Amino acid sequence: MIALDVYLYPDGIRVAEPDEILRWEKEKELYDPNVRLFVALFPYNPSLMSPNPDTSEELPFERGQIIKVYGDKDTDGFYHGECAGRFGYVPSNMVSEIPVYDGDLKIELFQQGFLPEALSPVESRANSEASCVPDDVVVQRMVAIFDYDPLESSPNTDIEDELPFRAGDIIYVYGDVDSDGFYFGDLHGYRGLVPSNYVEPLPWN
Repeated sequence: MIALDVYLYPDGIRVAEPDEILRWEKEKELYDPNVRLFVALFPYNPSLMSPNPDTSEELPFERGQIIKVYGDKDTDGFYHGECAGRFGYVPSNMVSEIPVYDGDLKIELFQQGFLPEALSPVESRANSEASCVPDDVVVQRMVAIFDYDPLESSPNTDIEDELPFRAGDIIYVYGDVDSDGFYFGDLHGYRGLVPSNYVEPLPWN
């Protein structure tokens, strides 16, 4: 007896082709909560940028490219993921998670391949004047050590430009702390002011 995969299509029932079955299996992975989507914050060329002597198992990618990630990062700070049909290791400091948990939306985003510039975590969703950052500014990676809700904790009366965050969030800050003790930072695509006493530096390596 020969087993065949038969599927119901809009135009009727027919035998599925092998490439269709493979595509559906890969799409089904995105309903697993352990399979997440990340976006590249920067372009990455392993042969030029990796700290490892052997880069053959690392994934190259472009800024804004969407990467499917399996599980948590390893002890060296790398995720295992898939990008543009290739599998390999992805440095965690070069990517940011896209907080999407709906399987259908994850499939749509992954098929898209790149995150639209307007939605990219390295672009601002704040007002355009506040989001202008010079190209030569130094970017630092910080980790939040406390929860911060501007409504409850801010010393300022005008809190619209401040970022709320939770302990453990990774925030990318631009330049030095200002005279009021705030950084200008980016968290999941939202930019705003970050109190310096709520974060601490997180090394890139």
